[in-house]
Amino acid sequence: MAELQPADSGKKRNLITMMLCAGSVIMNLMLSALCSKLGLPIWLDTVGTVVTAAMGGSLPGVIVGFATNMFKSISDPSALYYGFLNVLIALASAWIAKKRFRSRIVVFSAAVGCFSLIGGGIGTLIPWFLDGVSLETEPLTKYLFSTGFFSPYMAQLTANLLTEMLDKSITVMLSVGIMVLLPEKVRRLFRFSGWMQTPLSSEESASAKQMSFRVMSLRTKILLVLSISLIAVSVAATGISMRLYRNALIKDHTKVAIGTANIAASVLNPDMIDTYLADGAAAEGYAETEQLLYEIRESSVDILYLYVYRIEDDGCHVVFDLDTDEVKGSPVGDVIPFDPTLESYLPDLLAGRQIEPIESNGFFGWLLKVFVPVYNDAGKCVCYAAADVPMKQIGIIERNFFVEMLALFLGFFVLIFSFVRWLVEYHIILPVNSIAMSTDTFAYDSEKARESSIERIRELEIRTGDEVENLYHAIVKTSDDSMRYVADVQRKNEEISRMQEALILVLADIVESRDRNTGAHVRKTAAYTDLILKEMRNKGYYADALTDGFISDVVNSAPLHDVGKIQVPDAILNKPGKLSDEEFTIMKTHTTAGQNILSEAIKLVPNSGYLNEARNLAAYHHEKWDGSGYPTGLAGEDIPLSARVMAVADVFDALVSKRSYKKSFTFEEAMQIIKEGSGKHFDPLIVDAFVSAEDEVQMIEAEFSRRTNEAGWLEKADNRRNECTS
Repeated sequence: MAELQPADSGKKRNLITMMLCAGSVIMNLMLSALCSKLGLPIWLDTVGTVVTAAMGGSLPGVIVGFATNMFKSISDPSALYYGFLNVLIALASAWIAKKRFRSRIVVFSAAVGCFSLIGGGIGTLIPWFLDGVSLETEPLTKYLFSTGFFSPYMAQLTANLLTEMLDKSITVMLSVGIMVLLPEKVRRLFRFSGWMQTPLSSEESASAKQMSFRVMSLRTKILLVLSISLIAVSVAATGISMRLYRNALIKDHTKVAIGTANIAASVLNPDMIDTYLADGAAAEGYAETEQLLYEIRESSVDILYLYVYRIEDDGCHVVFDLDTDEVKGSPVGDVIPFDPTLESYLPDLLAGRQIEPIESNGFFGWLLKVFVPVYNDAGKCVCYAAADVPMKQIGIIERNFFVEMLALFLGFFVLIFSFVRWLVEYHIILPVNSIAMSTDTFAYDSEKARESSIERIRELEIRTGDEVENLYHAIVKTSDDSMRYVADVQRKNEEISRMQEALILVLADIVESRDRNTGAHVRKTAAYTDLILKEMRNKGYYADALTDGFISDVVNSAPLHDVGKIQVPDAILNKPGKLSDEEFTIMKTHTTAGQNILSEAIKLVPNSGYLNEARNLAAYHHEKWDGSGYPTGLAGEDIPLSARVMAVADVFDALVSKRSYKKSFTFEEAMQIIKEGSGKHFDPLIVDAFVSAEDEVQMIEAEFSRRTNEAGWLEKADNRRNECTS
């Protein structure tokens, strides 16, 4: 793990990071202002964003990118809607900085291409939706369109891509130059420090972030819930805002239409309406009134049609119908059929009553119609002054409002998402995964390993101050308690194991004390067995079977191989001469007797591996490789491996040991007999291992002979001392 950083140190470093981010924002604004003052066709307003994101990661880069456009929007409100592009460039820069490309040229090309597609590709969509294509204000777009190879939209897209490529090429070069000049120590300060624990090394941090999961990581779940919540809230807020905005637009346009219609009604002379209808445009004062109506219409950019109708049973009688650039008005006196949208209002219109504004979608398009009645002195409605507002314009305004809100939402979404992702990373994911990694590598095999495991988790020093920290302390306590319990259990197991070995030797000594011929036989055969098994493993013989556990079980249970002799009568067991056939038959029963004794013990301890091997040794250590042994005549590998090993050890010790009924063979003679028994009496591989360890065998035999002689000399001295005393 990296060196622990105090909380105050982390806060101080983050303050420095914020200051560096502020410096990057200032750099963006200054470069943008310089390019604008010099009239250059580039902006360079993402240099600080690219530098910060490449060195500090996505979060500081996103902050710089969004903040840059927030400040630019003070003088240019439209810059706020382009903040999303700066945020995307920050994400792309952070991603490219993490990737390992083959060469610097590839890195440069990838950065310029990616940034240009964001700025020139996605960036072109925003003006398409907001303002459409402007050929007058964009010379390069105008030139490309004039070539005849491009439509207006493709001309603008191509022009923007070319301009962005120039801008982003210079941006990348400046960014790389700045990063090369900055010392490594300063570059590290661009990254926010959020460690709520002992900081991990880069390798440990990568492992903690990339742990595998059965379904989905906690990070993904939290960010998924955040994304769904933000999208749901934004959709609801956008829907409500759009509805309120639309209602406000319609209300404002309605006021304009009503005001225009009222002004138009005020310039009409009610007493002249009949004259206008009768005499037409030649009537006195008609032209002057019509001119006033034109002036009234032109005073508002929202009014498309302004006209005066008399509503009668046969239709709308035209009094005034002003021309537009696209539609010529109907002449005075014409009768226009009723618009279907007016049918439900005809009773009120025929009666000369005021009606509510009407939305109409007919031949002249989607319009908002306002009718204001004109009354004469007698209070009779002589006509209606009407003003139409095109709803298409309202739709365009609504669309622009939606695009602006969407651009703002995407920028804020990425900003919030990046911050929450950073927060979740350091407050939840890294602490939890660090705990998992530390506990997953707990070692129980030794006291030192256990202490090291506990120390490793203590070193995490998680201090999130929430449930994660509570979990951490609970795991530390539980692990500490568990380790102490495991240590106590292991100590008790070791005591039980030593007690078990002692009891086996006591039992073997009981059997040995009845057989005056055996001497240290059980201990010597155990030593030979241990030597043979380890030599076989070194040679690779029976590798699958010769595990540490198997060897331990066989060696520990070896002293019990003659336990069945406890049921053989003393007269036969200690007979000085050769046994008769009947006596030998009884002697051979010590194998089955030992098997039965140990089978009963296994019933009491059913999962004891060493007792199972002890039973195999007791029952089959007199079986022979060629099948001529006893008690069952097993042959080859049908004989348990432990019994085949004991057969060699047992026979060898019997040969080199002095018995009441025979003299001892020399070491060389005994080894020769063992060799001759290979493939007949003994397993050839076991004989090969035994012979290969000849020097060690001789050392064991010599050591036990020395102990036996010393024990015999002491016994004789005691006997002489007793005789003198008596």
